[in-house]
Amino acid sequence: MDDSGNPQDVSVPPVEGVAGGGTAYGWTDGGLQGSNPHKGSVDPTEVPTADLVHVWCMPSTANVGPQEMPRNLELVNLLAARNERESIQIAVRPKVSWGGPGNAGVVQVQCSDLCSTSGDRLVLGQSIKLRRVVPILGVPDALVPLDLPVSQISLLPGETTAVWVSIDVPSAQPPGQYEGEIIITATKADAEIPSQCLGKSEKHQIYRDLRSCLEMVEPIDGKPVDEVVERLKSATTSLRRVLLSPLFSEFVSYNGPVDMMEEDAISSLSVRVKIHMTVWDFILPETPSLPAVFGISDTVIEDRFGVEHGSDEWYEALDQHFKWLLQYRISPYFCRWGDSMRVLTYTCPWPADHPKSDEYFSNPRLAAYALPYSRSVSGGDAAKDYMQKQIEILRTKSHWKKAYFYLWDEPLNLEQYESLRSIASEIHAYAPDARVLTTYYCGPSDAPLAPTAFEAFVKVPKFLRPHTQIYCTSEWVLGNREDLVKEIIAEIQPENGEEWWTYVCMGPSDPHPNWHLGMRGTQHRAVMWRVWKEGGTGFLYWGANCYEKANVPSAEIRFRRGLPPGDGVLFYPGKVFSSSNEPVASVRLERILSGLQDIEYLRLYSSRYGRDEGLALLEKTGLYQGPERYTLEHMPIDAMRGEIFNACRS
Repeated sequence: MDDSGNPQDVSVPPVEGVAGGGTAYGWTDGGLQGSNPHKGSVDPTEVPTADLVHVWCMPSTANVGPQEMPRNLELVNLLAARNERESIQIAVRPKVSWGGPGNAGVVQVQCSDLCSTSGDRLVLGQSIKLRRVVPILGVPDALVPLDLPVSQISLLPGETTAVWVSIDVPSAQPPGQYEGEIIITATKADAEIPSQCLGKSEKHQIYRDLRSCLEMVEPIDGKPVDEVVERLKSATTSLRRVLLSPLFSEFVSYNGPVDMMEEDAISSLSVRVKIHMTVWDFILPETPSLPAVFGISDTVIEDRFGVEHGSDEWYEALDQHFKWLLQYRISPYFCRWGDSMRVLTYTCPWPADHPKSDEYFSNPRLAAYALPYSRSVSGGDAAKDYMQKQIEILRTKSHWKKAYFYLWDEPLNLEQYESLRSIASEIHAYAPDARVLTTYYCGPSDAPLAPTAFEAFVKVPKFLRPHTQIYCTSEWVLGNREDLVKEIIAEIQPENGEEWWTYVCMGPSDPHPNWHLGMRGTQHRAVMWRVWKEGGTGFLYWGANCYEKANVPSAEIRFRRGLPPGDGVLFYPGKVFSSSNEPVASVRLERILSGLQDIEYLRLYSSRYGRDEGLALLEKTGLYQGPERYTLEHMPIDAMRGEIFNACRS
């Protein structure tokens, strides 16, 4: 038997990412030492799985790459509010090979519900999802869904594979202590998952049971009540037997780790990862406190999925992307760029008088929505009249306060700034209370507003007023000078409805918080810590699906040239990894969600004890002090959340 794939006396360095990398946990542990007790061929059905693979847990901020070295397996303790998602990773690394050439072996992954002592459940497939972490450019990033309740994973010799476990706690979930487990079982490469191995006799039995049910309940007209009850009881028994058959095992919610599980799938040889979750009474607000507006390129969707603009398939594709992103506490907008960074943005592809418009804009999970305004629409005055009518309809709605117009992306010179002012004037002629959002990192280069570049940048609000209400500035401009925030905020007039938002894109670069591929996990999550500490009231990200052009849904993902890897790409087309059309989230997108949830925790704490105490908590726990001074380890995150839990629980 080949055991050369994982020599335990060799310490493999952590994966270094494209832009800073590391394990995100800060550990220097060289791994577990030990020798392989098995020599010769191995039958995984006769050997404890723990002798064949290392299994251990890692936090959601860890970049678990192929060279990640084993740690001890410990009980998983999680804390979650209601309406919150909490995630962990299960890492598996072969000690020996029991599979075929080039394959260390196959493990079967199975998960139970999480149950409380009072009988409440977090149900597998509804609240609990498992996804395999797939490297992109060698960096763990794509989260590809696994089959439930049982899935098989092929392991490579000398490489670590990670499974991302997400637990979504519903808003109505009773608080309490919940327990469950994930079971890892080494199996033969040709072993079949029970739901896939029905023979003719099993199928015939299911057919007879279903036919029997029909025969029992069809002739009940005119029958005595007692007889009807007996017939229904018999039919119920037969239906239950059918539902518990292996054919439907993937849809069954298990009552415990071993209920109804096949003997060949779960045995005393398996490794069991125990999960304990405390669900507390705090409910994250359904409408995010911080509007986080993220762009989705409609032209990328049109090209890759082959849908014609305005067709039924086009509306369906946009609708799918919109609804899917809402789960991440993100307020999506669709976009396309024109000349000189002119941008057309819209959250709802349907017109204001369409029923879908109210459905979109009234959705409580949507914190803000973009409205389109384009002079390029053919028809001149007719186009203006159309836009005016759209605005008039929306101004009568209660959700109008969520609306904004995003017209120009980073104007650079006086001509672009003047064009922006002109378009904004047209909008405000129709709707004086409309909000115009402008992203910028400098003043007009050919008409300096002040002697230095930063002073000119600070004076942009005065130059744009009253044509902009949301001043959205690049975090890159600040560098590590967090003190400069005060100068920016001093120019904003909140009493006149003005707001200060921020954004990241190509910059800032490592070690500052951003979402580039290969940055540390805490670096991804720290983007939102920074927003909260600096006092921004909103956030914008330019693109979540802006990969290179392709004309086939399953085409290989290529990041755009000239951009840092991962910039503008936060999810992937499902067809790249499977037959599913559902988008595949990145690890970075999950960390964005975690950061937005952290903001809700900090807002809760500050509402009770004041913002100064909230800022002191960041420093006390070592979570975040500045763009170059934030935790590289996960422990301060748990410390911050634990402090808030202890201080704010009922």
